[in-house]
Amino acid sequence: MFRFLQPEWLWLLALLPAVLLWRGRSGAVAAIEYSDVGIARKVARAARSRVGRWVWLLPIVGAALMIVGLARPQIGHGRTLITANGIDIVLGLDVSGSMQALDFKLADRRVNRIEVVKSVVSKFIDERPDDRIGLIAFAGKPYLVSPLTLDHDWLQQNLERITVAGADDGTAIGSAIAAGVNRLRGTAAKSKVIILLTDGMNNTGKISPMAAAEAAKAMGVKVYTIGVGVRGEAPIPVKDQFGNSRLMMAKVDVDEKTLQAVAAETGGMFYRATDTDSLQKIYEQINRLEKTAQTAQRFEHTEELYRWALFPAIALLGFGFGLEHTRYRRLP
Repeated sequence: MFRFLQPEWLWLLALLPAVLLWRGRSGAVAAIEYSDVGIARKVARAARSRVGRWVWLLPIVGAALMIVGLARPQIGHGRTLITANGIDIVLGLDVSGSMQALDFKLADRRVNRIEVVKSVVSKFIDERPDDRIGLIAFAGKPYLVSPLTLDHDWLQQNLERITVAGADDGTAIGSAIAAGVNRLRGTAAKSKVIILLTDGMNNTGKISPMAAAEAAKAMGVKVYTIGVGVRGEAPIPVKDQFGNSRLMMAKVDVDEKTLQAVAAETGGMFYRATDTDSLQKIYEQINRLEKTAQTAQRFEHTEELYRWALFPAIALLGFGFGLEHTRYRRLP
């Protein structure tokens, strides 16, 4: 950024046109008087004489440069260093068999719940570049997909590999919360969050959801809970005894009361997503609620430019003075 540190000196530039006007009106003092102007005209045609007529401008230009130098021109080279105090977030994703239900759409195409969840969570991860994010998938029991990390490319690759659970089916909500709390327990982050998504009810695991919520509260962990799926019945693909796939309508049971209680106990919030749009808005709202604190530090280096004006000014003044008293010296 270019600037003048003492711009008030620039007002003196306004005096220079007045000096030029005064000199033009008064004219130079005659050094020799001729009886015939023809003699002077011949002298004026000489190259040396023509150049000499402009020597008096050198002090004017020099004065202008000196005024610019006194105004202290500068160029500032600055940069801003932003230090992000990120949030540690553990994403808990239900991968039980019911997540295969085809009650959601993605790009006008009917897909199962897990594919929609992976798409929305992927976008959420992209929008949290300064946060350490871990990923836990759970069905009958939780398992670690990714520890807390800032390497979100690696995290996205692991998210993409998540599939619906096979033989180890069930919904261990309490155990999933406890696993997330265990991952956040030893971190130094000022804010610790679990975002748990499920489409069912806690029906297995070694710890109840409320006991896990109490542990989360004691560790300063906030839990956001999301119940996903349409209300009523949803089509779920199943295979018959011959290995052929067919759709079967199954009842959707989301334990909203327990999820609400878990969120309230830890200072979080409960949400219900019944379609892709509402699920996207839920993660967007959580993204706005959990802001990453940032500290900005400004560093600036200033380069002084007055030398580029003052040194040429001194040179022009000296050069003009030398010419007027040597080669273009006036006769007394």
